Amino acid sequence: QVQLVESGGGLVQPGGSLRLSCAASGFTLDYYAIGWFRQAPGKERVGVSCINSVNGDTYAADSVKGRFTISIDNAKTTVYLQMSSLKPEDTAVYYCAVDSPVLCGDGIFSDGFGSWGQGTQVTVSS
Repeated sequence: QVQLVESGGGLVQPGGSLRLSCAASGFTLDYYAIGWFRQAPGKERVGVSCINSVNGDTYAADSVKGRFTISIDNAKTTVYLQMSSLKPEDTAVYYCAVDSPVLCGDGIFSDGFGSWGQGTQVTVSS
């Protein structure tokens, strides 16, 4: 059974850091675009960052550029989102998703991801 499992969310103070993990179960991430998305209360889900597991290209939304870093482990089973300098406006449920590698790369982070995890809550508050 193909499954994505997010973990690493929690409560953190402004300025703090968290590392989210997206673990693939039942498959490996050898030929995918892997995206991190977030949905804040009352708002639409938006793309945060993505990585192309074929060529290593990454993309980060302007709102997180310089603060969030996406990476993938050598075994290509887990994707990480290292989040630092967190702000209250980063509070959201964070989801990872996978799909064709054409959805991420060359400055592009496209819609259309088809396989999603269940999400992990990140709350930034003092």
